[in-house]
Amino acid sequence: MSKKTPDNKPAVNSEVSFVSNMKKSYVEVVVPNMISRFSYDNAMEVPKLLSVSLNMGIGDAKTSSKSLESAMGELTAISGQKPIITKAKADISNFKIRKGYPVGCKVTLRSTKMYEFFERLVCIALPRSRDFRGLSFKSFDGRGNYNFGIKEQIIFAEIHYDNIDSVRGLNVTITTSANSDDEAYWLLKEMGLPLIEKPKKEKMDEAA
Repeated sequence: MSKKTPDNKPAVNSEVSFVSNMKKSYVEVVVPNMISRFSYDNAMEVPKLLSVSLNMGIGDAKTSSKSLESAMGELTAISGQKPIITKAKADISNFKIRKGYPVGCKVTLRSTKMYEFFERLVCIALPRSRDFRGLSFKSFDGRGNYNFGIKEQIIFAEIHYDNIDSVRGLNVTITTSANSDDEAYWLLKEMGLPLIEKPKKEKMDEAA
């Protein structure tokens, strides 16, 4: 039975409404534009977002549980999902880090939370970056996935500057079902990610 508001009207689930709007935009705008650009035979061939991963490294995580706890809390606030602790996979003598030491935290978002985060990233967080001029079109990995770094976690509205113990950066990895970097570029571009325009004659797969 659905909940009702004080005026006796059914309450609106904002999360469901939001995702429906995102999917509607993908179906009605992104898919047709991608089909036109790449001449797909049908809509099922159009690539889509699979996941968004956030990784926050912490230099003193092995000696400061407070720093690790703080970073975990910030990443939870940013993503809306509890992260996991990442550990060193090998000894790093230069930094006095041994295999198994905590070095940061990460979280992988899918489905509803992925779209919700992507919306906030594009519309709120990135525009708040200092001297932001767009994201490089050369940061694809050759398999249709995109990686970029954020220097300060305070660009996210969920983080309050007065409450943090230090400014931290994080890495964002966007995984898509695209078969090429060119497809992934235009998919993310159509979905609103502020990628810098690539030269007209340059193919994504040939970018340095």
